[in-house]
Amino acid sequence: MRFERSVFRRQQAASNSPAACAPQRSRAGKVLLRLLLRVGGRVRTAGLLLVLPALLLACPVLAPAQEQKPDGEKLAPYYPTPESVVERMLKFADLKPGEKLFDLGSGDGRIVVIAAQKFGADATGIEIDAELAKQSAEKIRGLGLEKRAHIIHGDILRQDYSSADVLAVYLLPRSNERLRPMLEKQLRNGTRVVAHDFVFRGWTPEREEYVEDDGAGRSHTIYLYVIHK
Repeated sequence: MRFERSVFRRQQAASNSPAACAPQRSRAGKVLLRLLLRVGGRVRTAGLLLVLPALLLACPVLAPAQEQKPDGEKLAPYYPTPESVVERMLKFADLKPGEKLFDLGSGDGRIVVIAAQKFGADATGIEIDAELAKQSAEKIRGLGLEKRAHIIHGDILRQDYSSADVLAVYLLPRSNERLRPMLEKQLRNGTRVVAHDFVFRGWTPEREEYVEDDGAGRSHTIYLYVIHK
């Protein structure tokens, strides 16, 4: 495996080198010149000639994009909450229009979208996975929810939740333990924290709700905590 990875890296580096770009530029130049001949007309040809040098120098665009990852670690695997359970969680938290909700580890953005679309909340998701964050943002744009729904590509342990009215959390118990001291410091009196399946040790839930069947034969438990200072 190490040998295969090494070969792959050398091949990838070679494909992005100036020497490797030269044939690509040559091929691109030939294609563009054919287009110029087909288009005809001095004005249009002159216009294309103006952009030709820039296009020929754009070899790096052909290489795979390098996505910068935020510092931090993923605190839970991606396992989406069924939409029926999402609605139960938000109702359980008594989410109201205009309230500020944060979803910690927002995955494909479903909690953020439902909170904004069906509950009228100002919803923000935090997601460390670049592809999931991108998909969520595209979904929000497609639904026209940009004013009320937002995605932050980042580490949930490095955010400011002091403005939150409601936090939605579906993380592993160990992750909840790491998160708890920060939330105790940041969250205001009366902030509600709705947790899916896993408790916050050291906190006592105000209410619990058991969902016997989510429609796919799986059971869930929802915990509601309220911050008291």
